[in-house]
Amino acid sequence: MFRLWAKIFKDNRMLRDLTICDDSREKNRTKKVFDALDEVCYAFDLSRPIWLDSNIKEFQRVDKTRFRKDNFIDDIDFDFLEIHVIEEDDTY
Repeated sequence: MFRLWAKIFKDNRMLRDLTICDDSREKNRTKKVFDALDEVCYAFDLSRPIWLDSNIKEFQRVDKTRFRKDNFIDDIDFDFLEIHVIEEDDTY
């Protein structure tokens, strides 16, 4: 099972969180991450964030990244959106 935990923070407080589960065997890890992020953005009513080089490197290193105002085209009313892979299949 693949699980991604998304959290919205403002002033060092978590405002909202959501866990997305995906037990599909047909998708690769990248597809699962992007699909989960799409679900998070839909649930939180956000535009899809832009992956900057710093986000890619951080996510590859620790399976976690933060999207700040520079990652969004629209204005956001929080400090950052953090995503973190908390469980994944052993089939990669």
